[in-house]
Amino acid sequence: MALPKIAVVNGSLRKDSINRKLALALAGLAAGKLDLQPVELGDLPLYNQDLEADFPAAVTRVKTAIAGADAVLFVSPEHNRSITAALKNAIDWVGRPYGQSNWVGKAGAIIGATPGQVGTAVAQAHLRSILVAQGVALLGRPEIYFTYKEGVFDAAHNVTDPAAKKLLQDFVDAFAGWVAKQTHRH
Repeated sequence: MALPKIAVVNGSLRKDSINRKLALALAGLAAGKLDLQPVELGDLPLYNQDLEADFPAAVTRVKTAIAGADAVLFVSPEHNRSITAALKNAIDWVGRPYGQSNWVGKAGAIIGATPGQVGTAVAQAHLRSILVAQGVALLGRPEIYFTYKEGVFDAAHNVTDPAAKKLLQDFVDAFAGWVAKQTHRH
């Protein structure tokens, strides 16, 4: 039986972002349970309703990736006490045109990493309110505001810290259970 396909939407465009590292570590922890597939956002144009008549190829690619996924994992940093512009732009594109959103009914979860102590709590709260309005069925718990420290992931994206590994594995397991519940409802 095929594993549930999870579109991973990373709000950071930086190639060496800690949230990209977190997403890759989660993919390793999810092996055998979930098939995590990254969705590239860097080539999306800024949302402009004038472009809806003939969607740009990057928009079609992202909308198709979300539509074809069983669930979506949002992995994002916090920028200026909110979500990133890249993430908001992707949410807007995938939700358009009006009445043809690819978010509605999709199972989802949110996680984020930062080197700071507050984690990504404010960004996750903003993202949660946006996604609920879009019709995404979000995992409520556990909420993970991951504090990144150098060396917590090795070069192969394995989690090297036992406490961090347990925390992230518990998140992956809860998300896998949530996806199973949500996909059986449809």
